[in-house]
Amino acid sequence: MLYPAPPTAHAGPRGWPRPPHAVPHRMLDRPPEGARITVAGLVLVRQRPGTANGVVFITLEDETGIANIVVWRAVYERFRRAVVAGRCLRVTGKIQRQSGVAHIVADQVEDISWMLDSLAQPPARSAFQD
Repeated sequence: MLYPAPPTAHAGPRGWPRPPHAVPHRMLDRPPEGARITVAGLVLVRQRPGTANGVVFITLEDETGIANIVVWRAVYERFRRAVVAGRCLRVTGKIQRQSGVAHIVADQVEDISWMLDSLAQPPARSAFQD
């Protein structure tokens, strides 16, 4: 079962697009260990160390903080295009905590870079603006 995200509109407090069902990163301390959650954000870093046996580490950022993602080889192979090319990702997986740091072990990765297009649009004009 997917841990419930708080109800949100499609825009965060600073106007950033917020994908439906995504838990804000500042709230990653709330789901219980092993809960299946969804997070989303801009890709800050992708790391694929040669010593990690095909594991990819991704750092995502939303308007509230960062999320650490672990992508095992089998998941990487299924979602390779999104993992390699996505600028903005929605990731579903199980949350794990180690030394107070939360990691999401991915089982699904979706490229939602198309949501960034809304940031390039000029703000809607109000009837009260000249």
